[in-house]
Amino acid sequence: MTAAGPAPIGVFLADDDDRFRGAYRKLFDRTEGFRVAGEAAGGSEASRLILALEPDVALLDVQMSDGSGLDIARRVLAEATRTRVIMLTTFDLDEYVHEALALGAAGFLLKNAAPPEVLHAVRTVYAGHAVLAPEVTARLVRQFAPRTPEHRHAFADQTLSEREIQVIRLVARGYSNQRIADELFLSPETVRTYLKRMFAKLGVNDRTHLAVLAHKAGLLHEQR
Repeated sequence: MTAAGPAPIGVFLADDDDRFRGAYRKLFDRTEGFRVAGEAAGGSEASRLILALEPDVALLDVQMSDGSGLDIARRVLAEATRTRVIMLTTFDLDEYVHEALALGAAGFLLKNAAPPEVLHAVRTVYAGHAVLAPEVTARLVRQFAPRTPEHRHAFADQTLSEREIQVIRLVARGYSNQRIADELFLSPETVRTYLKRMFAKLGVNDRTHLAVLAHKAGLLHEQR
């Protein structure tokens, strides 16, 4: 008797664009390890179904005809369900990013994200981590990490190897582990090991915080 594999990640789609929702449905239906747990074209319907179905991950359009994806996120996350939320939008507007993160959303992607990026984001969020589109990460780093020479940064008491610095710089550019591995001729597992070690050294929990601290330390300014 063959042992059953891990259950597929249940994904809920909330978007008032039927074509967009259909494209995502096809993406998850044809990719092993995923299943579409439900979908909705409106905000009130999406809130009701997500709370009833408790999918693993909900992809929510920020702006829908009958309400905001942020309103859905606010209700779903306030109910303390196990559902993790990724916001989707055609615009990387600061107010959306800030509010979504403040509500407890685990991810923020632009709608032009390539299919591999979407799948990676869902897997990452399902695993309990946060993920932001590269464009969003770059904007947050610029906005929240003004470089001040007198500021004692978190890297002050740490000795980093050249390889660790290379990894940090690519993280700050929004690269996935796989892309960092390809760029530096490493295995993805080695990249994960580097990141875990640096998270522990610096007391951070996610890639965005690591990038912000690196910016404060001036590490990103040494790139050519």
